[in-house]
Amino acid sequence: MPIAQGNEVVPERVTHRIITYSPAYTLVPTYECFNRCTYCNFRVNPGQDNWMTLASAEAKLRPLQQQGVIEILVLSGEVHPASSRRSEWFQRIYDLCQLALVLGFLPHTNAGILSYDEMAQLKTVNVSMGLMLEQITTSQLPAHQHAPSKVPEVRLQQLAWAGELQIPFTTGLLLGIGETEQDWAKTLEAIAQIHQHYRHIQEVILQPHSPGTQQVQPGPSFAIEKLVEVLAIARQILPADITLQIPPNLMPTAADLCACLEAGAGDLGGISPKDEVNPNYPHPHDEALAATLQQSGWQLNPRLPIYPQYDRWLPSPLQGAVRHWRQALQA
Repeated sequence: MPIAQGNEVVPERVTHRIITYSPAYTLVPTYECFNRCTYCNFRVNPGQDNWMTLASAEAKLRPLQQQGVIEILVLSGEVHPASSRRSEWFQRIYDLCQLALVLGFLPHTNAGILSYDEMAQLKTVNVSMGLMLEQITTSQLPAHQHAPSKVPEVRLQQLAWAGELQIPFTTGLLLGIGETEQDWAKTLEAIAQIHQHYRHIQEVILQPHSPGTQQVQPGPSFAIEKLVEVLAIARQILPADITLQIPPNLMPTAADLCACLEAGAGDLGGISPKDEVNPNYPHPHDEALAATLQQSGWQLNPRLPIYPQYDRWLPSPLQGAVRHWRQALQA
């Protein structure tokens, strides 16, 4: 209520809690992927996709330079390591990241399983990178039966390599793909253990499975009330310097979103025109989302795809690009 100061009535200042997001745009070099996860709404079969060219990428990116976009997420299907097109695929990803930098954006790449050398090369043109761990289970999930790169040990190796290379990293859990509640804790404990050694994991995404029209095997949505439970478990297991991220477009209602924030989520990830992984669930417009959150006591703030404590890990040219954006957000 208003506060009286002498004869003047001054509105009471409302303090909102901060929730962050990354203003982003997604480039997909190719949708082709040698994995065949039953829940996937992203992939096409190898050889059945026209790869994105640098010219078409530039045509998409240039109009975004004056629209507040900061992060360019380079999100790709996986070309098999033994494929004759693997080197071409990797070079395309590298070139797209370099293009994004030249145009003034900050790249973040998630391209599935990479070799150590590939990760080291991409570190020079990315401010951060990511790979979903998904789930660690005692036996292979049926959903991953035809997905060779979803073997947990292979993905854990990627997280460790990212730490060795000092790459600011995002990983996460995919929930509702056949795992048990015990698997949630095992997966979170594995992430915590790697992070405690390298201190490189910025965020852990908790992504509820949300059925789409392109997946091979239909399945139910992961219950949002369960997501609140997973958030509470994650906040207990993970170190405090890891931010918990949830996708706002997969929240059925504003009340569900706020319940997840109350349970410990601190970030809403990259908000872009299209969620390429969940194309049936459009991202909310950031202004509308901010207004919705404000009504419940939350303030939505933009952030960079790299957290400040990791700036010193970047090569000098990338440090300059990050510094420019930090100053722009403070202006």
